[in-house]
Amino acid sequence: MKNNQKKRRFGKSKLRLLGSFLKGCKGLFVLCMLAAILSTLASTLQPQIIRVAVDGIICGNESELPSYMTLLLDALGGIAHIAENIWIIALVIIGVALVHVLASYGFRVLEARASGRLVKNIRDGLFSHIQCLPYSWFSQNKTGDLIQRSTTDIDTVKDFLSKQMTSIVRIVLTVALSGYFMFTMDMKLAFIALAPMPIFVIVSVIFHNKLADSFEECDENEGLLSAVAQENLSGIRVIRAFGRERSEIEKFGKQNRKFTNLMKKMDRLICIFWSSTDVLAGLQIMSVLLFGAMFCIGDSVTEGELIAFLTHNTMLLWPIRELGEIISEMAQAGVSLERIFEVMNVAPEADAEGAVECPEWGDIDFSHVSFSYDGGAEVLHDVSFSVKAGTTLGILGGAGSGKSTLMLLLDKLYTLSEGNGSISIGGVDLRNIRTESLRRNIGIVTQEPYLFSGTLKENILMANDSADEEMLSTVVAAASLSETVEKFADGYETVVGEGGVTLSGGQKQRVAIARALLTNAPIMIFDDSLSAVDTETDNKIRRAISEHFGKATVILISHRVSTVSAADQIIVLDGGRISECGTHDELKERGGIYQRIYELQNMREEDESHA
Repeated sequence: MKNNQKKRRFGKSKLRLLGSFLKGCKGLFVLCMLAAILSTLASTLQPQIIRVAVDGIICGNESELPSYMTLLLDALGGIAHIAENIWIIALVIIGVALVHVLASYGFRVLEARASGRLVKNIRDGLFSHIQCLPYSWFSQNKTGDLIQRSTTDIDTVKDFLSKQMTSIVRIVLTVALSGYFMFTMDMKLAFIALAPMPIFVIVSVIFHNKLADSFEECDENEGLLSAVAQENLSGIRVIRAFGRERSEIEKFGKQNRKFTNLMKKMDRLICIFWSSTDVLAGLQIMSVLLFGAMFCIGDSVTEGELIAFLTHNTMLLWPIRELGEIISEMAQAGVSLERIFEVMNVAPEADAEGAVECPEWGDIDFSHVSFSYDGGAEVLHDVSFSVKAGTTLGILGGAGSGKSTLMLLLDKLYTLSEGNGSISIGGVDLRNIRTESLRRNIGIVTQEPYLFSGTLKENILMANDSADEEMLSTVVAAASLSETVEKFADGYETVVGEGGVTLSGGQKQRVAIARALLTNAPIMIFDDSLSAVDTETDNKIRRAISEHFGKATVILISHRVSTVSAADQIIVLDGGRISECGTHDELKERGGIYQRIYELQNMREEDESHA
């Protein structure tokens, strides 16, 4: 019972989601359905016109016609007049056919426009929602799978809503009208024609359930295949450098074989479904033709009625046969919609009620902060320190010591839960600061900077597209990037490629630094972002930042002592705890971790200078 209630609630949620996607195109879909109704009415009337022509005009059995047909013939001049002017019937048939053609054309045009607008709404809605999801969510979901949901799954839902939803209206109307005309002509033959229909429905429902499970498995594995391809293409340079091509080919081939086998399994189900309905349809047609001929010989059915009946039967079989395709696509669309819903159902980042703007000037305070990722082992243990506004803090520590985690928490990329301490800026708890305002006041250069496919200038200006040439030149110079730009033939218009593949590690870091400096934020964070540049360039960049952006509160995270040595305060992290705190000179004299790292790195630099 609980599972059923859950499914019902989930179904309602999906309908609400669909309703939001249909905004702006509901009217087009309504017009599309009206055109489909008019087209269906016109096509369903044609067998009745043929019946009139055969029974009333050719055979002269006017008494066999329904009263409404007799009235229509009288309006056209009577049977005698029409028999002498047979072109009238031909004209009526042409007129009805023309209505059918025009309605079908309007249906197709409106369907294309409605589906185009629908797919735009879905893609815009899904993409916009993804942009607002928590940073932590992306670490748990593969990019390839998200691409799959944003492309193939959306197209599957669009195809069903734009084509099959309108087909359902046509099917219902065709079955209703054809069934009505068949029963008015001969009830016994109508029962014979409609008797197999429940079997069609039962077979369709059985295969619907099987196809839904099969398609879900196929869709998930296609997402995994996309993820393998995406990761391979993103890391192609590493793969080629380590000669891992064969291993990657085998990895892709293994996943591709699994996906292919699942597709074959689903195709077999579809083939069995169509074959079984083919057999049922053939038996039904044979039965109707056999009994119809017998009834016609026995004079219980006229020639015109038999012709019309067989035509209506064919029209009836078309939607029943199409029901299989609709059910198949309904199964696929249901799975795809569910996968889209899974993303849309993830709660976006939200500010606390009454959240305020971030103070542009104020001390940063970490008070008894403890943190773990997804309930795992603690990465930070009771960390407390303060950074005076306008000063520079250096954070030194080895890999896994929690350096980057501190900055992820400060930028609210991960949220500090209640009872695990607090982080404040200017005395205001981060939980009570608007996230957008906070990030606008923090310029951050991550440990592994990402550059977008575009030019150098576009990548730098994405932090502040209203910056003028003077500001651009200032931040480029501060990032020690001017000489690099001058060496490129196209200067600022040099295309860096996806992820900045055409640049060295140091050049990418300097572009990212220039981009962060362009924000002119009151808080600047450099998360091991000078690791790929030499010591001399490191010193130049830090001096330039101090000269041009000295008012900002600067946090330097590094594993290199020379990077943090000039900071007003240095903290040393070890195993997620602050083991030492002080200035460069104070820490050198204490004989702790800082001094050991300092001596080791000095020895290494001396060895390199003598080499």
